[in-house]
Amino acid sequence: TDLLAACRYICRQTQICEAWKSQTFFLGIIIIIVVIIISLSPCFQITFFEEKNFQGRCYETSGDCTDLLSFFTRCNSVRVESGSWVLYEKPNYKGYQYVLSPGDYADHQQWMGLSDSIRSCRCIKNVYGNAWRLRLYERPDFGGQMVECTEDCPSVQEAFKFREVFSCVVLQGAWVFYELPGYRGRQYFVERGDYRKYTDWKAVSSALGSFHRITEF
Repeated sequence: TDLLAACRYICRQTQICEAWKSQTFFLGIIIIIVVIIISLSPCFQITFFEEKNFQGRCYETSGDCTDLLSFFTRCNSVRVESGSWVLYEKPNYKGYQYVLSPGDYADHQQWMGLSDSIRSCRCIKNVYGNAWRLRLYERPDFGGQMVECTEDCPSVQEAFKFREVFSCVVLQGAWVFYELPGYRGRQYFVERGDYRKYTDWKAVSSALGSFHRITEF
């Protein structure tokens, strides 16, 4: 009887040990997966400076912000450490838009800013993969002539023989529209989705002079 009890005790301890090893193994796998996900996740960091040449009061952030007024009153230089960003003239992602990739911007003219007002920002997350495709239409609601694009375009007029775009469909990727040729003028960030009229991408007119893909995240 004592021998049988001892055998049962040993079996129970062995089962507990095996179960513990199994749990430890799966816990280790989960930790490895989490570490891989974190390492592959994009990193975002941007610093705003009140004065030119990265002087004066500054504010650093790594995420979206709907109202930056409590952190600085004006913005005259920006340092983008990582990621691509959209800066907005007004709170809640309104007003003029400025799309910035990693780099140093010593004054607001370097990001084609019309003033020193930056009131909100958001990072552009790469949920699009490594493909870019959009369709431009001459008329609202996807009417009229249509052209499909997969590359940057420095002049819409030269490439497609028209300059006004009233609607578009972004099938893949993220893009920046410019009011003028040569990537100049007002900027508009567009991502995957349907835009039935130009006001859907916050444009003030149907003029589209150039556009390019966002490739840095």
